[in-house]
Amino acid sequence: MKKSKMLLAAMVGTLLTGSQAYAEKTQLSALFMAQAAYSEQDIENMTEAFEKANPNVDVKMEFVAYEALHDKIVLSHNASDGYDVVLFDVIWPAEFARYGLLTDVSDKIDNSTKADILEGAWTTVEYGGKYYGMPWIVDTKYLFYNKKMLSEAGISKAPVTWAELASQAKIIKDKGIVEYPLVWSWSQSEAVICDYATLLSAMGGEFLDGNEKPVFQQGGGLHALEYMVDSIKMGLTNPNSREYSEEDVRRTFSSGQAAFAVNWTYMYNLANDPKESSIAGHVGIAPAPGAANISKASAVNGSMGLGVTSNSKNKDIAWDYIKHLTSQPVQEGFAKLSLPVWKSSYDNPEIAKGQEELLKAAKVGLAAMYPRPTKASYQEMSSILQVAIQEALLGTKAPTEALNEAADAVSDLD
Repeated sequence: MKKSKMLLAAMVGTLLTGSQAYAEKTQLSALFMAQAAYSEQDIENMTEAFEKANPNVDVKMEFVAYEALHDKIVLSHNASDGYDVVLFDVIWPAEFARYGLLTDVSDKIDNSTKADILEGAWTTVEYGGKYYGMPWIVDTKYLFYNKKMLSEAGISKAPVTWAELASQAKIIKDKGIVEYPLVWSWSQSEAVICDYATLLSAMGGEFLDGNEKPVFQQGGGLHALEYMVDSIKMGLTNPNSREYSEEDVRRTFSSGQAAFAVNWTYMYNLANDPKESSIAGHVGIAPAPGAANISKASAVNGSMGLGVTSNSKNKDIAWDYIKHLTSQPVQEGFAKLSLPVWKSSYDNPEIAKGQEELLKAAKVGLAAMYPRPTKASYQEMSSILQVAIQEALLGTKAPTEALNEAADAVSDLD
């Protein structure tokens, strides 16, 4: 508690010297995600520091599940009580730019700021050469593993290829250490697309070709889905993965019901917390594996940004709030569930302390982040692909059939 108060005081001091309190009482409305990355408490603490520095600003925060975030932003656009600040996914700027949902803030971002932030993070807020916000969450999926289970199976190190992962999982299963060694977030949602994209990228696949035509139904895209299906058929993947979100994965892995899990950054410290996990102290993390003769590692770009809505009546104050949340001191003060977007933060020993393995994996994973398609109709494309993947995972269609039908449907989108 004492450390939190000191951190809060430091952030308030930074803000007070960098900006003046607003003269008139202003209420901001901000929309955030209630899963993965920063916790609600983290964001509330960050916001409290901003409000203390600006006593005439009151920030009303709303937290929703990721699956509700996109539609909340869209539906609130013309509402009288719409949001001023919204958290948005890397896959949405094209659509939001087309419909004018976010404010172009390109003129507010100087060259120094551009140079100081991780290059991959900027893809989160950029579309058509313009910036629609500030990067806030830089994230990708990692391979988590139970060190104790691997040791009991006689396995000395984490797998570096997906084929090796399947082999290790089979050894663990055959030795009776755990019934289902693998757990994933494969519910019919964007979660399954992120896991699929990770595998697709490792296996040399692409979602679309240079002419924006689907090619995920062949090559690495097909191999990725076949790998997913085979892991269920072999009894290596927990079949409940087909209904799981990231939080389900965290709970399953943290309760000792899996040897391996694929999940976002936030799970590392929670799975190592004795209050949250029965396997604390036995959690390993590595970059998601690669594929022999194709890739060394794999990763999906799961980053998110903060933007000012185009209909906000308090755009300047909203931008100041975003600058506060995304500032280096604030991000470094809350770096246990989400790593900073600032390059120099990764050389800060305070950030690395207690999570050296995470930062080592992050240096590889963040450099390998594979993007999902940047197109205004991405939501429709994703929904089509989600259904196809689910059909294959449930065994109602073969991977080839499911992906071919999805490719035909995606071809009809604009």
